[in-house]
Amino acid sequence: MRAVIDTCIIVDALQSREPFCKDAQSIFLLCANRRFDGFLTAKAVTDIYYLTHRQMHSDKETREVLTKLCALFGIADTTALDIRRAISADVSDFEDAVMIETAVRSGADCIVTRNIRDYGKSPIPVYTPEEFVKRFVSAEDDEE
Repeated sequence: MRAVIDTCIIVDALQSREPFCKDAQSIFLLCANRRFDGFLTAKAVTDIYYLTHRQMHSDKETREVLTKLCALFGIADTTALDIRRAISADVSDFEDAVMIETAVRSGADCIVTRNIRDYGKSPIPVYTPEEFVKRFVSAEDDEE
């Protein structure tokens, strides 16, 4: 399974934001254990840098965090075509429309975000972190 992971989930895990960090950190572990292929959009990486740097106040430390993220998650490039399609998409939040278009074009099976409300018109499934993690727990239960 190929999943695009939204910025909020990465920041939840990195900053241990309650009550969201447990599922976000579980997503990191699932990806590290190769239970799925996780991807960030190129735009998300710049947003993660900004949000992490605001907390850490160190360019060097923030870049080290990004290096680790890029080792764990793949990067889905956003193309001009994704932007053009997002402009005309029937999705109210432009950034979310760009993520949807990038995910679809890059062959993702789903998007994982806390903000599922804005993804109602996504042509691929959208899961909350809790729903996504439960899919793997259910699969483990089925294997037993």
